[in-house]
Amino acid sequence: MHTLWRILTVGVLVLASAGCSLLQIKLESGIEPLPQEQLNMRVFSRDFSNVFYSGVENAADRIVALERDAAAQANRPVDIMIESRALMWKIGAEQALQRSIFQASPIASMVDTWALTAQMAAFFDHGAGAELFGPYQAIAVQTSQALAREFETTAKGFLSRADYQSHQTFIQDYVVANPIADLTFARLSAFQGWLDFRGISELEAVTTFGTVPEVMSDISDRMAMMSEQTPKILGWKAQLYALHANLNADEVQRTLADISETSRQFQQLMAQSPEMMQTLAVDLNRELTPLLERLSEVTDDKLAQLSAERQALVLVVRSERQALEEMVTRERMAAAADLDAIAQQAVEKVFEQIGVTLKSLILYFVLFVLVIFFAPLGLGVWLGKRMAVRAS
Repeated sequence: MHTLWRILTVGVLVLASAGCSLLQIKLESGIEPLPQEQLNMRVFSRDFSNVFYSGVENAADRIVALERDAAAQANRPVDIMIESRALMWKIGAEQALQRSIFQASPIASMVDTWALTAQMAAFFDHGAGAELFGPYQAIAVQTSQALAREFETTAKGFLSRADYQSHQTFIQDYVVANPIADLTFARLSAFQGWLDFRGISELEAVTTFGTVPEVMSDISDRMAMMSEQTPKILGWKAQLYALHANLNADEVQRTLADISETSRQFQQLMAQSPEMMQTLAVDLNRELTPLLERLSEVTDDKLAQLSAERQALVLVVRSERQALEEMVTRERMAAAADLDAIAQQAVEKVFEQIGVTLKSLILYFVLFVLVIFFAPLGLGVWLGKRMAVRAS
C-alpha cells in the first residue's frame, strides 16, 4: 500500500510540473535575425568607411599642397586642373562608397565595397585615371592600392578560405570587365554580378533584413554618416565651382600694365611738346578703347558665369537637402510599417499560444481530478474485493 501511494504521488507531481511548463508563453516576432557572419560584415564595412574617407582626403590634400609648393618655388601659377581633380576625387569616391556601403544586405555591401576599392586602384594605376595628377600620380596609386589591400586583408579574416578565394576570383574578373571611366565614379553595384557568379537566385539572396533593433541600428548609422559627410561634400563642390569662377589674373595684369605704360608715355609727351596734345589724345583714345572694352567684356562674362554657378550651387544644395529629407521620411515610414506588422504578429502569436495553453490546462485538470478522486476509489473497491475473497 505504501509503495502504491508513493507511485501515485510521483505521478501527480509529474503531471503538475508538465502543466506548469505550459504556462511559459514565448513571444516570437516572426522576424529572423541576421546571422552573426553578416553582422560582422556590416560592422567591418562601416568601420572601413572611416579609413577610406581619411585615406582619400589626406591623399588629395597632399597632392594639392605639393602642387602649390612647386608652383611657389618655380614662380608659376598653380595648376588649376590638379586642384580640380583632387576635389573631384574626394567627391566622387566618397559618394560612391556611401552608395556601396549602405545596401540592404550586408553581403551586398561587403562585395560592392570590395569591388569599389579594387576598381579605384586599377583606375589610378593603369586605367583611365593613370595620368590625372601628373608628377603626383604615385600618391593616388599608393593610397588606392593600400585601401584595396586593407579591405581584402580584413575580409580574409572572417571568410573561410574557400569563400575568400571565390570572392577574390570574382573581384578580379569584375574589375577587368567593369573599369571606372572617370572621377565621377559612375558604376553599377557588383552584387548582381556576384549572385550570377555564385549561381544564387535573387529570391534567395536576401532572406531577412534583421530584427527591429538591427534595422533601427542600420538606420541610425546611415543618418550619422550622412550628417557627417554631406556638409563636407557640399563644401568641396562649392570650392570646385569657385575655383573655375575666378577671373583670369594674368589677362587683367597685362591690361593694367598696358594702361600704365600708355599713361607714362602720355605724361612724357605732355612735358616735351604741348602742341601734340590733340594728336596724342586721339592716339590715346584709339589705344585705350579696345583695352577697356576687352576688360569690360571679360569682367561681364566672368560675373555672369559666377552668377550662374552660384545658382547651380543653390540648386545642388537644395536637391541634396530634399533628397536627405525624402530618405529620412521613407526610412521612418518603413520603420513604422515594420513595427506595426511586428506588433500585429506578436498579438496573434500570444493569443494563439494562450489558446493552446488553456486547452492543455483543461485536459491536465481533468486528468488530475480523475487521478485524485477516482483512482483511490477504484483502488479501495479492488482491495475490498481481494480482502473479501481471502476472508471467504
